[in-house]
Formats: sequence, C-alpha cells, structure tokens
Amino acid sequence: MKKTDLEKNKALKLVGKMKQAPVPGRFGGETNTPALDRREQRKLDQAQGLVSFPVKLKQTLVDEIRRQADERGISANELMGELLERGLALTKDK
Repeated sequence: MKKTDLEKNKALKLVGKMKQAPVPGRFGGETNTPALDRREQRKLDQAQGLVSFPVKLKQTLVDEIRRQADERGISANELMGELLERGLALTKDK
C-alpha cells in the first residue's frame, strides 16, 4: 500500500469515530437527563397515544408557535395539539 492510501484509511477511520461520538455538552445544552434513543422515545410516545404527523408550515407560523410555546412554558407539540383541538372544535360547531 502507498503512504497516501494509508493516510486516507486513517482519515476515514477518524471520520467514522467522530460520527459515532456524542455531541459535546457545550453544543447540545447541558442536561442532567440522558437523551433517549429513537426506539425508546417512540415507545413512550405510543404509550401516551401520540402519533407522528409531519406537516409543512410557513416559517413565520413556526416561529410564532415556538414563541407562544416558550411564553407558556410548554413544548411546541403541546401547543400545536391545543390549537388543533380548538380549531377542530370550532369547525364542528358550525
């Protein structure tokens, strides 16, 4: 093997290790609770009766939802659930 091939292999190994490493605390926000993996989070969501429902919204709406959720101290998911329930109740009454 050539010297350059050895160096490329070492670089590939290093990149692979970096991808497997967790995000440093200073970037991920220092938290005391360990992050759940996707499988565990899915099980918890299913136990609460939650279903993933991706939608596309304008950025201005998303910013407003996040702002209101922060003001009320709840998650954006909880706020979206409340807003949808209210909106659907209004359309049902008509």
